Amino acid sequence: MNMDVIIYHNPGCETSRNTLALIRNAGVEPHVVEYLKSPPSKTLLRQMIHRADLDVRDILRVKGTPYHELKLDDRSLDDDALLDAIMLHPILMNRPFVVTPKGVRLCRPSELVIDLLPPQKGEFFKEDGERVVDEHGRPVASA
Repeated sequence: MNMDVIIYHNPGCETSRNTLALIRNAGVEPHVVEYLKSPPSKTLLRQMIHRADLDVRDILRVKGTPYHELKLDDRSLDDDALLDAIMLHPILMNRPFVVTPKGVRLCRPSELVIDLLPPQKGEFFKEDGERVVDEHGRPVASA
C-alpha cells in the first residue's frame, strides 16, 4: 500500500527499531528521520505534540539525557523553554514519533503504531521475542 509515513527514529533504541519493523510489516516503506542527526523544527515538533494530543512534558526523555542537569523538572518552565532545550539536545525527545495520514503518535510501546497503518502483512515478533501480530496480521492481545 502506498501510504506516506514518517518515523522520527533512533536506530539505537529497541522500541524505535520495533516500530520501524512494524511499519515495514504493514507493507509501507516510511521516510526515516534520524532525529538525533536531523531533529524536527521547533514549530513542527510543537505541531506533532499537539496532533498526538500530548503536552511537551509528555515527550521529555529523562534516562540517558541532560534532563536533570538542565533542571527540566522545574514546573515553572513553559513549553517554549522545554522545546528550546529539546532543540539544543534532541536526545531529550522521546521516540519514536510516527506521522501518518491516520494521525500522529509517540509509539511507546511500539505496537501503538499498528492503528496508524494499513493491516499487518503477517506475523511479527519484537526483538525481545514478544509476539505482537499473529500469522493472519492481527494484533495479539497482551498477557
